[in-house]
Amino acid sequence: MEKIIKNIAEELGVKESQVESTIKLIDEGNTIPFIARYRKEVTGGLSDEQLRDLGDRLTYLRNLEARKEEVKNSIEEQGKLTDEIVIALQNAKILAEVEDIYRPYKQKKRTRATVAKEKGLEPLAQIIINQEEKKDIYEIAKEYKDAEKGVETVEEAITGAMDIIAENISDDASYRKEIKRICYRDGLIVTKASDAEQKSSYEMYYDFNEKVSRIPSHRILAINRGEKEEFIKVKIEKPEENIIEYLKKNIIKDRTSQFAQILEDTITDSFKRLIEPSIDREIRSDLTEKADEKAIKVFGQNAKQLLLGAPLKGLTVMGFDPAYRTGCKIAVIDETGKLLATTTVYPTEPQNDVEGAKKELTKLIQKFDINMIAIGNGTASRESESFVAGLISELKKDDLYYAIVSEAGASVYSASKLATEEYPDINVSLRGAISIARRLQDPLAELVKIDPKAIGVGQYQHDVNQKRLAESLTGVVEDAVNKVGVDVNTATPSLLSYVSGINKTIANNIVKYRDENGKLKERKELLKVPKLGKVAYEQCAGFIRVFDGKNPLEITAVHPESYEATEKLLDEIGYKKSDLLDKEKLSEIKKKLATINIAKTAKELEIGELTLKDICDELSKPGRDPRDEMPKPILRSDVLKFEDLKEGMVLTGTVRNVIDFGAFIDIGVKHDGLVHISEMSEKFVKNPSEIVSVGDIVKVKVIKIDQERQKVGLSMKI
Repeated sequence: MEKIIKNIAEELGVKESQVESTIKLIDEGNTIPFIARYRKEVTGGLSDEQLRDLGDRLTYLRNLEARKEEVKNSIEEQGKLTDEIVIALQNAKILAEVEDIYRPYKQKKRTRATVAKEKGLEPLAQIIINQEEKKDIYEIAKEYKDAEKGVETVEEAITGAMDIIAENISDDASYRKEIKRICYRDGLIVTKASDAEQKSSYEMYYDFNEKVSRIPSHRILAINRGEKEEFIKVKIEKPEENIIEYLKKNIIKDRTSQFAQILEDTITDSFKRLIEPSIDREIRSDLTEKADEKAIKVFGQNAKQLLLGAPLKGLTVMGFDPAYRTGCKIAVIDETGKLLATTTVYPTEPQNDVEGAKKELTKLIQKFDINMIAIGNGTASRESESFVAGLISELKKDDLYYAIVSEAGASVYSASKLATEEYPDINVSLRGAISIARRLQDPLAELVKIDPKAIGVGQYQHDVNQKRLAESLTGVVEDAVNKVGVDVNTATPSLLSYVSGINKTIANNIVKYRDENGKLKERKELLKVPKLGKVAYEQCAGFIRVFDGKNPLEITAVHPESYEATEKLLDEIGYKKSDLLDKEKLSEIKKKLATINIAKTAKELEIGELTLKDICDELSKPGRDPRDEMPKPILRSDVLKFEDLKEGMVLTGTVRNVIDFGAFIDIGVKHDGLVHISEMSEKFVKNPSEIVSVGDIVKVKVIKIDQERQKVGLSMKI
């Protein structure tokens, strides 16, 4: 365990004591959001992201140690365990190294070498590898002829011995490690077209090569997909002569001996037939695994920003789900998200019933005093946007705007069991419009209903390891939900199930309890919910908000375990917890809290300094929503056509997606424009997420327009 703690501390750049304490908390069953928020003193203030990385590495390193033990026991059972093997296993840092050490001792399928061993040719192989025998090799080999065993000739005996040596060379962990190192340092990924005449999105890879050590993760994933779809063929070119020379130097003791040529031929056979194919597979697998991790991280960062998008509160919203033939689906929801009306209009091709659509929507806008139209960004989005902008212009309603909303996953939600339960009497196609409207009102509450993979803000998310992606995204959603906090009296089971300590069963039980007993008045009432015991309560209580309840502290993230200390703190500065609900007194409380001596007060209250800082933050802004500080969606009332774009034009846009090589920006035309990483800053930028996040509002300059492909190149260097 000490070794694991040391490794993690080095990798994350934190103290060993922080790692040790965190592992203890994880092993006791505490969730990452709970540890990040309420055990800062214990972890030394590690963030939720650091804690997730720590948790991932802990799982990997524990699995690594368990595998080392399995391998050691297996080799020991065979009576072949040596001190060298024990040391090699102790020093192995990754699973691949452990498997290389175990390779010679694994139960093998029948190979040419196992067949040769069955024929009794192992002693002959040993003579050849020792290279000491002076007697002619053909004379020696005669002794191993045995028709019964299937060794008819001297040549067959020597060939069988060579097969045994070839497999032994291939199984040697030190050789494999060095060959891999050479391949990583000097190897090239080379791709060629399967059919150079065939058009595809992989044309840049029709004749392409890049060093294994330098190829970025997004190219690995693109190449993998191109190969899978059979547009390209992929191989790893390596310095074969250098590798074979390295093996000769280590295996052939005397280049003038009678065994030298046999061993040279065996080494070449071992490399070409056994080592090269398996090492190619391992390198490709390793590159893919690293690319997967990078893509999953990017996807997670983007999804988190999308989930934490600023809500537009207190508005009646019209959701507009664009389409052509089947018509645009419309749903009106009030400021609480309650459905008021639905309809379908046909302003787009082929019907082009613009007048009929205007009449229908004008009626709804006036009836429900609609302030905002949320337009999905899918098929027919820009035609719908032109129509809506024209309608707003004609209505001359000053407080009516529209915003473009990502509709990724809306169709997944529409057809889901959850959507059927929420809207049993509403047509599947109309549910998408409801989801689009609600996403603008409260992105988090709506997006948690959808499988995070369907949110679609990453690169190659359908190509990466799906189990790993699902685990990572569940963590991302948990962190987002717990950062914001959840109103226990309005939250859906989908939202509640991501709260620390609450699973799907408990989430459904909370809603059922609420339906049967009315609104919860205080957090500790949760203990009456079936299956929600003391442990779950400790984990979830601080993330639950109870508005209009008995205790004003419960509209904050102050945990029940800190209520006593918090009330003492308020008492010390001359206030009561009920004063938090009085605007004037709250302003005074905020000023007083800013002047307290944190170290001295923490000692007096017998709580940690980090905990006290958090309590002061919460008391200064009770009931606040951290998303209010996020960039608001761009509200528009007019539309920009692709044809209106000119090079040099400066526009405001919304970051829709951040990838390895840049970011896609919605500037209000049909397709999002790309800001390449080189156009993000005057300084060198290694990772686009250092500069922008999904949902950011940015100023960009148009630097390239491709009319034929409807693509726009943008720059943030203005």
